[in-house]
Amino acid sequence: MFKKITLALLITWPFLAIAQTAEEKGLQIAKAADAYDQGFVDFTANMQMILKNKKGEVSKRQIRIRTLEVDGDGDKSMSIFDEPADVKGTAMLTYSHGLKPDDQWLYLPAIKRVKRINSRNKSGPFMGSEFAFEDLGSQEVEKYSYKYLRDEACEDRQCFVIERIPAYKFSGYTRQQVWLDQQDYRLMKADFYDRKNELLKTLTASDYQQYLGRYWRPGKMEMINHQNGKSTTLEWSDYRFKTGLQDRDFKSQTLKRVR
Repeated sequence: MFKKITLALLITWPFLAIAQTAEEKGLQIAKAADAYDQGFVDFTANMQMILKNKKGEVSKRQIRIRTLEVDGDGDKSMSIFDEPADVKGTAMLTYSHGLKPDDQWLYLPAIKRVKRINSRNKSGPFMGSEFAFEDLGSQEVEKYSYKYLRDEACEDRQCFVIERIPAYKFSGYTRQQVWLDQQDYRLMKADFYDRKNELLKTLTASDYQQYLGRYWRPGKMEMINHQNGKSTTLEWSDYRFKTGLQDRDFKSQTLKRVR
């Protein structure tokens, strides 16, 4: 989720001086971001999901994440719920793609069934959180059209601000605005606009650490829903890269038995 946001312009930077349209510059930034994050092979991590309702009441879930890089296509990822007891054993599998709809399956232990997520339902909330199903796949370049908007200060650094418009069917968003820091090219913030083009949610990412001398991953991601007053915070820990995961570890038929 949001993994292909880091950006390296070390090679492409000289070309930015050439006159470009805002759309060309936005696409160039997105392509460079995608290229820089390639080669991580796989990673695992632990995640705590903290749900907060409009009254401030909090519930927590413990989740394990597995992600496999796929050459020539989007990544494969799996989320496995360990706590609390009422969701223990729930597992979701995602095959990310470009313009082709992502393939997603959800195993619900209460009914002992693997359900395929309909592509028309990707805008719905994932497990009661403020993250939609469509937020959880890797953000392939082909999923959007792009436009560079401006440079802007963000925290103690400067950011590129680009607009992304979903190019795939059945998105719950008309557009997104994304802030990428210009030093390490990490996602700092993203605004999501609903089908009425009104601000729906804001995602902020922080507490980044670098792994293998190259790959930046956040320690915290917070999604705030401005329309219903709810929020979901993801706290990441124990990132491990190149763990030996293989394609056979990401099969929908194995979701019932995943541990």
